Amino acid sequence: MAGNPTLSVLVVIHNEERRLAACLDRLGFADELVVVLDKCDDGSKAIAQSHGARLVEGAWEIEGDRRNTGIAACRCDWVLEVDADEHVPEELAAEIRQVIAGTACDWHEIPVDNYIGTRLVRHGWGGSYGKAAYPGLFRKNAKTWGRDRVHPSLTWRGRKGAMLRNRLRHYVDDDISDMIRRLDKYSTAKARDLREKGETWGSTASNLRRLVSRFFKCYVRRGGWREGGYGFLIALFAGLYPLLSHYKAKYEKD
Repeated sequence: MAGNPTLSVLVVIHNEERRLAACLDRLGFADELVVVLDKCDDGSKAIAQSHGARLVEGAWEIEGDRRNTGIAACRCDWVLEVDADEHVPEELAAEIRQVIAGTACDWHEIPVDNYIGTRLVRHGWGGSYGKAAYPGLFRKNAKTWGRDRVHPSLTWRGRKGAMLRNRLRHYVDDDISDMIRRLDKYSTAKARDLREKGETWGSTASNLRRLVSRFFKCYVRRGGWREGGYGFLIALFAGLYPLLSHYKAKYEKD
């Protein structure tokens, strides 16, 4: 219908040929598909082109910078941010179109179902090691990412709306080894951010306290215990993340 708000879906990637097609296959409900190719040297570009995406190519050191570049490239009224390891089910797609047609607010969070391999792991996520929900649906000028390599801060303009009901599917890790690799990658990137700011994220003692408090928050308060060994590992890695980042910032060099 003429006059309805338009929607861009933004996918920011680095070498995602293995997962990209399955993600893009589910985004036909958008008015525009924008794919940011960050230093891609695999088949990601051809896959994006085959899905009719408008491409933005470049090389970014900072996660927040490449995401802001992608948002700026979007031409529609609203933006939905999706990663290559995420799928938008039909029910969520329909709800997104309904929400942007009727909301008076400027951004909405979307609940997330996280999968490790084929196993749905719903409880325990958080503490910078996973997301139970994310603020992925917003008006074009409502959201700005901070200049960080990992978990950039967010600046918002306008009003927050109600969380959507339907869930995004996030295939976050293939297996436990993948979980460990992600912890190593995240803590290395965080350490680089800290070193550039002349920080080490506190002391060993303060990060040991963080380890305990984050573990408790994820395993007990957020119900990680319901997920058996996966919930224990999620809580453990959430607790280890600041401690590892602290030691890498203190002892390692770029």
